[in-house]
Amino acid sequence: MPTRTAAQLRAERGAAYDAYLAECPARKLLDRISDKWVSLAVNALADGPQRYSDLQRRLASVSQKMLTQTLRNLERDGLITRTVQPTVPMRVDYELTPLGRSLLPVMQAIKTWAEHHMDEVETARARYQE
Repeated sequence: MPTRTAAQLRAERGAAYDAYLAECPARKLLDRISDKWVSLAVNALADGPQRYSDLQRRLASVSQKMLTQTLRNLERDGLITRTVQPTVPMRVDYELTPLGRSLLPVMQAIKTWAEHHMDEVETARARYQE
């Protein structure tokens, strides 16, 4: 069997994940990280560890069920850690992992873009309705 070059190995790995294909794991990950609660939770954790109640207050209008589900999914994907502090009452902290921190610049950029361009989007929406 011939030895493959590093470029060939990279090309093979790249071909293994094609987010345009419905069954691709990368597509499922894109689905996950494009969720509004994921984006907001990752951004909220940029400042360091936070308690569940702090996150719930910061993410206005998120239901307890949705926040719990979002945090579990982020933990499952290796983007956050959940640390239980043995105190009374029990304290649970959530924090970005190095992998989660690597996603942070993208999430911050999307949030910033949305905030800065909302007026233009509203104008476009109004023109579309005419």
